[in-house]
Formats: sequence, C-alpha cells, structure tokens
Amino acid sequence: MVIMMEYIIKNGIVYDPLNGVNGEKMDICVKDGKIVESVSDKAKVIDASGCVVMPGGIDSHSHIAGAKVNVGRIFRPEDSKMEVYAKKGLRSGTGFSVPSTYKTGYQYSEMGYTTVIEAAMPPLIARHTHEEFMETPQIDKAAMPLFGNNWMVMEYLKEGDIKACAAFVAWMLKTVKGFAIKIVNPGGTEAWGWGKNVHSIDDPVPYFDITPREIIRGLAQVNELLGLPHSIHVHPNNLGHPGNWETTLETMKCVEGIEAKPRVGERETTFYNTHLQFHSYGGTSWKDFESKALEIAEYVNKSKHVVVDVGQVTLDETTTMTADGPMEYDLHMTNGLKWANCDVELETGSGVVPFIYSPKGPVYSVQWAIGLELFLNIDTDKVMLTTDHPNAGPFTRYPRVIAWLMSKKYRDEWLYNKVHKWAQQRSHVADADKEYDLYEIAKVTRANQAKVLGLSETKGHLGVGAEADIAIYAIDPEEKDGKKIEKAFRYAKYVLKGGEVVVKDGNIVKEIFGDTMYLDVQVGEDLMNEVLKDVEEKFRSYYSVNLENYPVSEEYANSWRVIKIDATDIN
Repeated sequence: MVIMMEYIIKNGIVYDPLNGVNGEKMDICVKDGKIVESVSDKAKVIDASGCVVMPGGIDSHSHIAGAKVNVGRIFRPEDSKMEVYAKKGLRSGTGFSVPSTYKTGYQYSEMGYTTVIEAAMPPLIARHTHEEFMETPQIDKAAMPLFGNNWMVMEYLKEGDIKACAAFVAWMLKTVKGFAIKIVNPGGTEAWGWGKNVHSIDDPVPYFDITPREIIRGLAQVNELLGLPHSIHVHPNNLGHPGNWETTLETMKCVEGIEAKPRVGERETTFYNTHLQFHSYGGTSWKDFESKALEIAEYVNKSKHVVVDVGQVTLDETTTMTADGPMEYDLHMTNGLKWANCDVELETGSGVVPFIYSPKGPVYSVQWAIGLELFLNIDTDKVMLTTDHPNAGPFTRYPRVIAWLMSKKYRDEWLYNKVHKWAQQRSHVADADKEYDLYEIAKVTRANQAKVLGLSETKGHLGVGAEADIAIYAIDPEEKDGKKIEKAFRYAKYVLKGGEVVVKDGNIVKEIFGDTMYLDVQVGEDLMNEVLKDVEEKFRSYYSVNLENYPVSEEYANSWRVIKIDATDIN
C-alpha cells in the first residue's frame, strides 16, 4: 500500500483561471493525491512565500513518442550530441530537439508540466507509441490517432454514412488506446502515396472522390455524435506555404454550424486548429512572403467554435516531423537536408527533415513574428502555447516564449537586435504593446488546455477535488526581466505530481510514472457488428498484419486511465 503524504503549500501567490483566482495569496492543501479543503497538523509545509503557484502545465500538442519520433532520433545523431542529460540517480538521456524518452519526461517535469498529449499516432504502429510512453516518466500521457487519410473513414464519409464512421472511430479509439480525432492534411497524405497532394479543401482526393472539406466536416459531425471530450484536432491543408491563410480560414469556416455536444467535459468548441503560425502565411512565394496573423486572429476572436495553439518558432536548429508527408518533401527540396519518408498502409504517412531556423534568415524571422502576433492579438481564452515540438522548436523553449510574451522589452531585444529586419517590415509584431500577465500565462499553458481537452474536472486547476498536479515558480509577479522570467519557468521551485513532490529547486527528486489516458466509447451493438464486418474485410484484403495482431493490449502501459463514454444511442 502506498502511503501518500499530506502537504500544505503556504503563502503562495496563486493563479488558477478555471476558478477565477488571479494572484491571490492563499494556501493549498494536498492529501491522497488530491487537493482538499484542509489537512491535519501533521501535514508537511511547503513554504511558497514570494513564489507563484499554478496548476501543473498541460501540453495539448507535442510529438514525444512513436515511430516518427524515433526515426528523428536515429536519423539525427548530431542532435543527440547537442545535449546530454546525466544526473545522479536518474536515467541518462540525449537529444536537444528530439530527446530520448526519460529525458523528455524529466525536462517537462522540471518546467512544471504534468500532462502531455502526443498529437499524431498512426494506428497501425500505435504499440510503438505506447511502448515509449511506458519509458517516459513524470507525466500523464495520451495519444491522438490519425483519421484524416484513413481509407475506411473516407469511404464511409463519401457514402454519407456518419453513424458507421462514428462506430469505426469508436472502435479505433478503443483498439489502439487513443484519445481524440486527429486530422492532418486531410486527403493530402493519402494523395502523397501516389506522389500527389491536394491544394485546397475542395480538391478531390485521388481515387476516393471526396474532398478535404467533406472529410473535416464529416469527422466534426462524427466527433459531436460520439460526444468526445476533445473536438477534432486539425492540421489544415497547405501547411507552410505562402498564401495558405485563405485555406486556413476556409477550413475553420467549413465546420460552422456544428454544435459542440461533449458527453464528457466542458468543451464549448468544435474545431481545434493546431500550430496556427504555420497556417497564417500571406504572399505568393517566399519572395513576397508576409504575415496574415491579424486577419486570422480577427476570425478566431469572433468565432465561438474555434480554439488554436500557436506553434511558435523559437529560432533554433530542430527536427521537423509530421504526418503531412508531401510537406516534408517540399521542405527537403527547400533546404536540401536529409529526408525520411514513410507510408502507413491504409492510414497515413509521415516525413522527417532537419531544419535550422536562423535568426538572421528573412523568412524564419517573419515566422517567429507571426507566432508572436497570434499570441498578442488572439483572446487569451482561445489560444494555447506550443512550439509543435519539435517542429518549430523544442518544448524546452517554452520558458523563452513565456518571456517574450511577458516582456515587450525582451521581445524587442530580439526584434531589433537579433532577427532579420523582415520581422519588422512584413509583420505587425512591432506595433504590439501587450504584455501577458501571469493569469494569462496560466490560461495559455494550463487552463485552456484542460478545458478544450475535456479534462477540466480534475486537471488544469487548483480547486478542491482536482488532482494535486502543482507547479511553484520562484518569480515576482511584476518581473519584466526576460532572462529571469525564462529561468524561473525553465526550472520550477517545486513540482507536485499526483500529490508527490517530484521536483525541488529545478531538480528531479523522485521518479514516478503517470497514467496513459484513452477513450472507451460504446455505440449500439448492431451498428458495431456491421462495421466490424467492414474492418475484417479490409484486413483480409489490404493490411499486412492480421486483425488479431492489431490492438494495443493491456500490458502496454504502466497504468491506464480509461475515459468511458456511453454512446449506445447511436445504432
């Protein structure tokens, strides 16, 4: 039997947006892994005087585990040599942009993060993702299976059979232990299997007679029919291409009118646009490339159904990896660096290419500016901090992004002294005077994620009954020195995970293993049986594995956290 400690965190300055707590000096009590009203006089005291207390951080979009991540590690020994992690009593690790599994967990924990979502899991090789989750300590995890290029999804949607598609999605989520519907370059990755792509949301997918618009809208309807905790999680077509902002707006608009109907959680939105920075580009080529962040921000702010994460460029050498196979080929042709490519049978594909975002590069500087423009112009209830790790930069740069947001002086040091003048000339970031406060930082790193992922009952806040995932930072709320802000958020004073102290003074003091979360969605039995006949036929005719060898079994996690959804009214 595990004996849990009681703690009282005293005199901290608390920021808890989901409960409307904005910089109040108060105590937080912890018992049995939960936040409670009070504790006994035997409780251990954590003195948080002069420190900021927030819920544990939540990363709603990162690439930390699975086949393409491991390809990135193997593919780039030079990245492994860039940073070595070796601390007494802990597993060693390597990698700057694609760290090894233990290093990933440790470094997230050092920053006060306690939950991370792997944003792209190919169902066929889901076991690889879960195996790496088992070797990633300190954090709770979940993975989003890829649906936007799946043959069965496209066939059901082409036929207009939303119920059958919903049953298939429910089967897949349970079978591969997945958390949400992920859509990447809908139809485009399938087209890449034939050496092609789609370039608008109304281009037909080769050999399937369906468009990206129909895939996105159909899967949004499926998502709300099933009542999943998270909305569809969308990487739109044309990522990374000048002029793609119009495709982005059309994609957001195509799900207007679909009502959010989660059966679990408090989500109010139906569309999550990930790494929006990569989708906010104007111009017709890299020569006249410019920001369209303000136009995108205007639409997001007035649209109740949309939330976004940014994918902030951090101006580092990194490793790009995505299920958008044709985009990675385009990137390889642009920078001439090595390229890995893979097609995953009836489901998806991927690519990996190293990339160097030089601060002195004109285009890279505008990309950097676009991300900041989005942060500074979108309502802070609708935006989340990511770097699309590792695509725009490693997650360990989150503290630097926070410093850019909190200190205009620090931001301007980069704008006028470090990056190319195009950042000033082809964006509006120089005009933005806004500085985030700590309440807004808590929103974009914790509270918003918990709500849109459907986890806000127990995560992302410090109310009674919440999980005792808590981060304490040694920072003055009025601090404006960018380097001090960055240091404070890179190495937390304390971190509690599940009521246990796992970080003290920026160092891991206890290694633990969090849960792996997935959805168990039950639909009507007759409908599921009909869909399973289609699944069995696909495996007999096309797949290289037997259906019996496809599911992720129970031993593929240190501990599962199952979110059950009763959708048996779908029949």
